[in-house]
Amino acid sequence: MGRLPLTLCLTFLVMATVTFGMPPKKAVDVPFGRNYFPTWAFDHIKYLNGGSEVHLILDKYTGTGFQSKGSYLFGHFSMHIKMVPGDSAGTVTAFYLSSQSSVHDEIDFEFLGNRTGQPYILQTNVFTGGKGNREQRINLWFDPSKDYHSYSVLWNMFFVDDVPIRVFKNSKDIGVKFPFNQPMKIYSSLWNADDWATRGGLEKTNWAKAPFLASYRGFHVDGCEASVNAKFCETQGKRWWDQKEFQDLDAQQYKRLKWVRTRYTIYNYCTDRVRFPVPPPECRRDRDI
Repeated sequence: MGRLPLTLCLTFLVMATVTFGMPPKKAVDVPFGRNYFPTWAFDHIKYLNGGSEVHLILDKYTGTGFQSKGSYLFGHFSMHIKMVPGDSAGTVTAFYLSSQSSVHDEIDFEFLGNRTGQPYILQTNVFTGGKGNREQRINLWFDPSKDYHSYSVLWNMFFVDDVPIRVFKNSKDIGVKFPFNQPMKIYSSLWNADDWATRGGLEKTNWAKAPFLASYRGFHVDGCEASVNAKFCETQGKRWWDQKEFQDLDAQQYKRLKWVRTRYTIYNYCTDRVRFPVPPPECRRDRDI
């Protein structure tokens, strides 16, 4: 959500010259209460090790969730998550950023549970000006329920353990809205979505396996904090994530992104000719076609 069409727009600007990408700086692990607070079903959140680890619990009565204390125009946001193990079909673990307006911006990670032995699906989506429909889905190259893995947004770039899995560039010049001037809060939740999450809703949540548990730690936030009415960041051009070397992927990172695209992508809205007979204009710029 890099909120500055000028220096920031992180990967969003189309560079006339070659830029040298850098992976995000190492996330700083902090306790949950430093940056977040629970928002619903407080009794379904468990705190361990002084709040350095948090468990979200889903049962047949309710899920639960939390949100950031601050709102951010852009920056680097990371979470270490260990997904629901075993038969997780019907469950969704979400980590996303969203503004509060009726024409909101949103950047999503959604982890779609599956039957035991079947891979988790990671769905990403980007909303701009209230418009989404930019879903991409990948199978992860590891079992995300076995150990903690890092999921992060460096404003317009999505990373899994420092492997880039998606880029959404600033394409305002070709008529595509871009999330740059609506401060967003960070949210995470564990909830039941068996009407759509697994095989389009064919696989239902097996409540005999409840309670379902997703584990969190890290809680890293390094961004331009602003009021919900802010349009620009006071630190423009002064923070590490606002520097040229972090504005785009480099050649090696694009190779890794291509590896994800080739081997693990199972759905990309950019190549769906049923929904989009003409590819959306941002797809070529984002190297999705």
